[in-house]
Amino acid sequence: QLQLVESGGGLVQPGGSLRLSCVASGGSLDYYYLGWFRQAPGKEREGVSCISSRGASTYYSDSVKGRFTVSRDYANHTLYLQMNSLNAEDTGVYFCAARGRFVASVQSMCVSRQVDDWGQGTQVTVSS
Repeated sequence: QLQLVESGGGLVQPGGSLRLSCVASGGSLDYYYLGWFRQAPGKEREGVSCISSRGASTYYSDSVKGRFTVSRDYANHTLYLQMNSLNAEDTGVYFCAARGRFVASVQSMCVSRQVDDWGQGTQVTVSS
Protein backbone atom coordinates (compact mmCIF):
# COMPACT_ATOMS: atom_id res chain seq x y z
CA GLN A 1 0.00 0.00 0.00
CA LEU A 2 1.43 3.30 -1.11
CA GLN A 3 1.48 5.96 1.60
CA LEU A 4 1.61 9.63 0.71
CA VAL A 5 2.48 12.39 3.16
CA GLU A 6 2.08 16.05 2.24
CA SER A 7 3.81 19.03 3.81
CA GLY A 8 4.42 22.68 3.10
CA GLY A 9 0.97 24.13 3.66
CA GLY A 10 0.32 27.16 5.81
CA LEU A 11 -0.94 30.71 5.94
CA VAL A 12 0.25 33.07 3.22
CA GLN A 13 -0.70 36.56 2.13
CA PRO A 14 -2.28 37.20 -1.26
CA GLY A 15 0.41 37.35 -3.90
CA GLY A 16 2.69 35.09 -1.92
CA SER A 17 4.14 31.67 -2.70
CA LEU A 18 4.23 28.21 -1.16
CA ARG A 19 5.79 24.94 -2.19
CA LEU A 20 3.99 21.75 -1.29
CA SER A 21 5.80 18.43 -1.04
CA CYS A 22 4.49 14.88 -1.05
CA VAL A 23 6.74 12.03 0.00
CA ALA A 24 5.82 8.46 -0.81
CA SER A 25 6.62 5.32 1.10
CA GLY A 26 5.66 1.71 0.65
CA GLY A 27 6.61 1.63 -2.98
CA SER A 28 8.31 3.39 -5.85
CA LEU A 29 6.52 6.26 -7.54
CA ASP A 30 8.34 5.70 -10.81
CA TYR A 31 5.39 4.10 -12.58
CA TYR A 32 2.63 6.17 -11.05
CA TYR A 33 0.80 9.12 -12.42
CA LEU A 34 0.73 11.72 -9.65
CA GLY A 35 -1.39 14.72 -8.91
CA TRP A 36 -2.49 17.48 -6.60
CA PHE A 37 -6.13 17.99 -5.73
CA ARG A 38 -7.70 20.57 -3.50
CA GLN A 39 -10.93 20.91 -1.60
CA ALA A 40 -12.32 24.23 -0.46
CA PRO A 41 -14.94 24.39 2.30
CA GLY A 42 -18.31 23.33 0.96
CA LYS A 43 -16.93 22.40 -2.45
CA GLU A 44 -16.02 19.17 -4.19
CA ARG A 45 -12.44 18.02 -4.44
CA GLU A 46 -10.95 19.22 -7.72
CA GLY A 47 -7.87 18.30 -9.68
CA VAL A 48 -5.32 21.11 -9.67
CA SER A 49 -2.39 19.53 -11.47
CA CYS A 50 -1.36 16.07 -12.60
CA ILE A 51 1.87 14.69 -14.04
CA SER A 52 2.60 11.52 -15.97
CA SER A 53 4.86 8.73 -14.76
CA ARG A 54 7.83 9.94 -16.82
CA GLY A 55 7.04 13.59 -16.25
CA ALA A 56 6.57 14.27 -19.94
CA SER A 57 2.92 15.32 -19.65
CA THR A 58 1.36 17.73 -17.23
CA TYR A 59 -2.12 19.10 -16.69
CA TYR A 60 -3.18 22.27 -14.90
CA SER A 61 -6.67 23.45 -14.17
CA ASP A 62 -7.56 26.76 -15.75
CA SER A 63 -7.65 28.46 -12.37
CA VAL A 64 -3.96 27.75 -11.64
CA LYS A 65 -2.41 27.67 -15.11
CA GLY A 66 0.58 29.98 -15.30
CA ARG A 67 0.87 30.26 -11.51
CA PHE A 68 1.47 26.69 -10.32
CA THR A 69 4.17 24.25 -11.38
CA VAL A 70 4.17 20.51 -10.69
CA SER A 71 7.36 18.47 -10.61
CA ARG A 72 8.60 15.15 -9.36
CA ASP A 73 11.89 13.91 -7.90
CA TYR A 74 12.35 10.23 -8.70
CA ALA A 75 15.39 9.75 -6.49
CA ASN A 76 13.58 11.00 -3.40
CA HIS A 77 10.10 9.66 -4.27
CA THR A 78 8.71 13.16 -3.94
CA LEU A 79 6.09 15.21 -5.74
CA TYR A 80 6.13 19.01 -5.57
CA LEU A 81 3.71 21.81 -6.29
CA GLN A 82 5.17 25.29 -6.55
CA MET A 83 2.39 27.82 -6.05
CA ASN A 84 2.96 31.47 -6.94
CA SER A 85 0.71 34.54 -7.01
CA LEU A 86 -1.66 32.93 -4.55
CA ASN A 87 -5.10 34.38 -4.01
CA ALA A 88 -8.00 33.72 -1.67
CA GLU A 89 -9.60 31.29 -4.13
CA ASP A 90 -6.59 29.00 -3.69
CA THR A 91 -7.51 28.38 -0.07
CA GLY A 92 -8.31 24.78 0.76
CA VAL A 93 -6.93 21.41 1.75
CA TYR A 94 -4.44 20.13 -0.80
CA PHE A 95 -4.19 16.40 -1.33
CA CYS A 96 -1.47 14.42 -3.01
CA ALA A 97 -2.74 11.59 -5.20
CA ALA A 98 -1.34 8.61 -7.07
CA ARG A 99 -2.69 6.47 -9.87
CA GLY A 100 -1.06 3.08 -10.39
CA ARG A 101 -3.63 1.56 -12.72
CA PHE A 102 -4.07 2.55 -16.33
CA VAL A 103 -5.33 6.04 -16.97
CA ALA A 104 -5.80 7.56 -20.40
CA SER A 105 -4.11 10.88 -19.70
CA VAL A 106 -3.07 13.33 -17.02
CA GLN A 107 -6.22 15.28 -17.82
CA SER A 108 -8.33 12.19 -17.20
CA MET A 109 -6.69 11.66 -13.84
CA CYS A 110 -7.26 15.21 -12.73
CA VAL A 111 -10.66 15.95 -14.21
CA SER A 112 -12.26 12.56 -13.48
CA ARG A 113 -10.41 12.05 -10.18
CA GLN A 114 -9.03 8.68 -11.25
CA VAL A 115 -6.96 8.09 -8.14
CA ASP A 116 -5.85 4.94 -6.32
CA ASP A 117 -4.11 6.46 -3.30
CA TRP A 118 -4.62 9.69 -1.39
CA GLY A 119 -2.53 11.58 1.12
CA GLN A 120 -4.06 13.01 4.27
CA GLY A 121 -3.97 16.61 3.01
CA THR A 122 -2.29 19.84 3.98
CA GLN A 123 -4.11 23.12 4.63
CA VAL A 124 -3.35 26.17 2.53
CA THR A 125 -4.88 29.47 3.62
CA VAL A 126 -4.44 32.63 1.61
CA SER A 127 -5.44 35.65 3.64
CA SER A 128 -4.22 39.07 4.65
